[in-house]
Amino acid sequence: MQDDHLWQAVLGEIELSISRGNYVTWFKNTRLLRFKDNVLTIGVPNVFVKQQLERKYNDIIMELLAKNRTTPDKIEYKIHTDLSKNSANQEEESISLNPSSSPSSVATHAQMPMSNGNSLSHSYRLGLNERYTFDNFIVGGGNELAYAACQAIAANPGTKYNPLFIYGGVGIGKTHLIQAVGNAIIANKPGTRVVYVSTEQFVQEFIDAVRYKKNTDFAGYYRNADVLIIDDMQFIAGKDKTQEEFFHTFNALHQANKQVIISSDKPPKDIPTLEERLRSRFAWGMSIDMQNPDFETRCAIVQSKAEMKGMVLPPDVVEYLANHIQTNIRELEGALNQLIAFCEMRGLEPDANIVSSLLSANKSRPKHLSARQVIERISKHFQVPMDDLLGPKRDKDIVVPRQVAMYMLRSELHLSFPKIARELGRKDHTTAIHSVEKIEQELTFDAIMRQHISEIKERLYA
Repeated sequence: MQDDHLWQAVLGEIELSISRGNYVTWFKNTRLLRFKDNVLTIGVPNVFVKQQLERKYNDIIMELLAKNRTTPDKIEYKIHTDLSKNSANQEEESISLNPSSSPSSVATHAQMPMSNGNSLSHSYRLGLNERYTFDNFIVGGGNELAYAACQAIAANPGTKYNPLFIYGGVGIGKTHLIQAVGNAIIANKPGTRVVYVSTEQFVQEFIDAVRYKKNTDFAGYYRNADVLIIDDMQFIAGKDKTQEEFFHTFNALHQANKQVIISSDKPPKDIPTLEERLRSRFAWGMSIDMQNPDFETRCAIVQSKAEMKGMVLPPDVVEYLANHIQTNIRELEGALNQLIAFCEMRGLEPDANIVSSLLSANKSRPKHLSARQVIERISKHFQVPMDDLLGPKRDKDIVVPRQVAMYMLRSELHLSFPKIARELGRKDHTTAIHSVEKIEQELTFDAIMRQHISEIKERLYA
């Protein structure tokens, strides 16, 4: 059905843009029931999913439908009996459909429901994604060192590169690579207990442990792992009690020669309010900077993803995609999914004109973006108060964000230098000229600065 292709295309893009836990919880057991009289009806398994989609995700779904050339007047969410049964049986299916799972390794995949606060198990403890393997990871100049280190760990966990700390920009394959390690270890040694968790999930489970007085259960779950894989470590910043708990967990595992793998969007030294004792322990092993994929790697990624979906793309289409999306693999895959869905629904063969039209439509940026919004986003990103950005202070931790703000106002809004100076509370526009030139120079050699700019742009145009 064309409707089914449409909803699968929307789900594909949502899966790439939110956490795995949120996707499985709110979207996995949904279905497009009908599209009639310009009203789209989505089937959901229960009232909780219905409320969440209506309140939090409705606007996102509408945007993604528009990207796929569908603009319903309204979206309705209906509780559907079959979907409710699927959701109820999800835990049983996730185990029975994975015959390779042993009692020890099931802990990485099973979903364990919370029961009245009497147990410390969570419906969102989802574990490894079996799709993330070394076989479908595309190796290029920006990630070959990280790939080699991960393969060495998969062969002999706990013996070298412990801990392994991988950092880099958004959407460049960190999650894929660290989960590939876990999947390879389980394949090689089925009895190994591999625990994969996002930092957001770790924090939430720690809060629940304190709330339900299950600290011992929480500590036991993580400290009995043979391999602990933590994703998005930057989100532990500012959470003192959680940092202390992770510190003790890390010590217990490291002392027992158990492997710890960590990913983050920035190196340990740049994670704000990270305790010094954690920084020093992250330095015990190996830290690797994953760079953005080069052109050839992006082309290989597009070809590989297309083949997995049963489609062979012409070289000019592959190159067009690789040229126009240069920093974010998730965005690149999302554009590919959109292209495939668009062509399948209309019975077309993909060509450069179609992909150009689709990407041009997606790249339209909001007309209402103001200088104030740009400055506020930079203030939040660097965690610097607006008053300090606009004030006279010249401390380094304020000057650099202020220079970035001037650069962004010039590059994104194309403001004049005198206007930029006024927006930042400066009297002399030569300060703006100097700041823009300085950031432009740093972008040519400073990976951290490139990452900052990329993240700010993503937030501005999200």
